[in-house]
Amino acid sequence: MEETLAPPPVKYIVEEDGQRTGVVIEWEDYQTLQATFLTASSPDPDLLVGVSEPELQVLAEGILSSRHQERLNELLQRNREGGLSSGEEHEMDLLLERVDLMNTLKARATYTLQWLRETKE
Repeated sequence: MEETLAPPPVKYIVEEDGQRTGVVIEWEDYQTLQATFLTASSPDPDLLVGVSEPELQVLAEGILSSRHQERLNELLQRNREGGLSSGEEHEMDLLLERVDLMNTLKARATYTLQWLRETKE
């Protein structure tokens, strides 16, 4: 069953003559409407809609911070040697999850850049 959005409560900005000249809605409602519009208007849900090309380029080239990368390397080495506590295993899993998320974001940014270049041609 398809979900429909209930219209958010709306306040109007009205001129003295009674003419409506603007609309005021709650910030959360605006964000929901914007996300719905962007998703509905995007030809592909993997595209990062609303992100500028320079921002996409930075995302596409992003890397794990050096502090996190060094810690992950240390944990991976100790894991190979069989010397991780359960807390360290959890920390390693979280860092690996960050790497996965970063790689997904990089791929989506690269894909979006490619799509933008192809649509400009």
